[in-house]
Amino acid sequence: MSWELSDELLDRLNRGETDAVEVVFQAFSPYLKAIVRRQLSDHLRSKFDSSDVVQSVWVQVVQQLDRDGWHVENADKLRGLLATIARRRLISQIRHLKTETNTSHSSIEDANDSPPGREARPSQIVQADELWSQMLRVCPPEHHEVLRLRRQGLLLNEIAERTGLHEGSVRRIIRQVSRQVTTPDEPTE
Repeated sequence: MSWELSDELLDRLNRGETDAVEVVFQAFSPYLKAIVRRQLSDHLRSKFDSSDVVQSVWVQVVQQLDRDGWHVENADKLRGLLATIARRRLISQIRHLKTETNTSHSSIEDANDSPPGREARPSQIVQADELWSQMLRVCPPEHHEVLRLRRQGLLLNEIAERTGLHEGSVRRIIRQVSRQVTTPDEPTE
């Protein structure tokens, strides 16, 4: 592919004219996509669309042209500049993906653990106690054990085994209490 761009087009690009950016975008996009694809493993190709990375390059170019008034001397320097930006944008997106992946893995693995240094505030403890009292008030005394076991974190089938109730009954009891607690009392006539 020829990287020759007319001096007139380069001047228009240096002035930040959007139509010139569009022409250069069309000319260099296949090259930038190829750079991005070459940098990606098969595993990462399923997570990235090279077009997204290339578009982010052009967003940066347009922003820089408006802000800093970049001056590009020739097509080869422009090609090198765009390749550098594409590689950096790709690295940034890969790092972002790894951070998201690590965060989601750790939050899934630690879902049952409380975060370090995050103790419940006194107001949260009071609210939880009030909610617990309200749940016990709306629930018949024979079902209090179901609520206690659920509060301890047992699964529905484990509660059913311990109480001798059917799992569907346990689910119904919990839903009913939940509805009664979350739905405001309707005035009786």
